[in-house]
Amino acid sequence: MATTTAAQKKAEEKARYDAFLAVCPSQKLLDRISDKWVTLVLSALSYDGQPEFDADCVGGARSMRYSELSRLLAGISPKMLTQTLRSLERDGLITRTVTATVPVTVTYELTDLGLSLQHLMRGLKAWAQIHMDDVFANRESYDDANA
Repeated sequence: MATTTAAQKKAEEKARYDAFLAVCPSQKLLDRISDKWVTLVLSALSYDGQPEFDADCVGGARSMRYSELSRLLAGISPKMLTQTLRSLERDGLITRTVTATVPVTVTYELTDLGLSLQHLMRGLKAWAQIHMDDVFANRESYDDANA
């Protein structure tokens, strides 16, 4: 009987993740990272203050306080922001740092794993901003043809 190394076992486990299979846990991960608030939080934590309509434009990661994120992400409720931040921390995409000040300072920052998604999330956000007029025109055309 042949023995397998730890690297071989890890490679076999990775090969088992096929998002097209209903039982694959990567489907839940795709569901989580495709959430609009996750996309916007990850984009915000890499936000350099400049509008990025160029998908190749990638700013550096930065830490942000809860209140900064709340102001930047118009329309997010405090409950949804808290849930989103907790789920991202649980998945290892962001870190939460508590600094003993008066009042206590809590900041959030992308981890290396979160940074690996940075380009993709900013590109997705930029694509939506660039192509929104096209989508609206297509919706109107479709609705007119199917009315």
